[in-house]
Amino acid sequence: KELDVWKQSMSFVEGIYALTRCFPDEEKFGLSSQLRRASVSIPSNISEGAARQGKKEFEHFLYIALGSAAEVETQLELVCRLGFASESIVSIEQENLRRIRQMLLGMIRHLKRADT
Repeated sequence: KELDVWKQSMSFVEGIYALTRCFPDEEKFGLSSQLRRASVSIPSNISEGAARQGKKEFEHFLYIALGSAAEVETQLELVCRLGFASESIVSIEQENLRRIRQMLLGMIRHLKRADT
């Protein structure tokens, strides 16, 4: 809970939940659900990795979080293409996601250096 990337990703999840509230009802179990699950996976995996004993395990969970971020990136693009939200609103979340991905990559690089 003390990691900045965890805090940022928790705020990101809140933004995704706010964004998906305006989706059409028929998307409740479709893209809305997928986007929410993938975004929740980011801080969840950061937290799980931080709770592990070794740096390698932490790194592994950071890679999983990075994979979830890639999923969210694609899903946000679909949100725009399908017209579920305006491009200006989605671009805010895309920028937040870009920052989170950079932080994750920085942490992974740091862990790799600490291992050598």
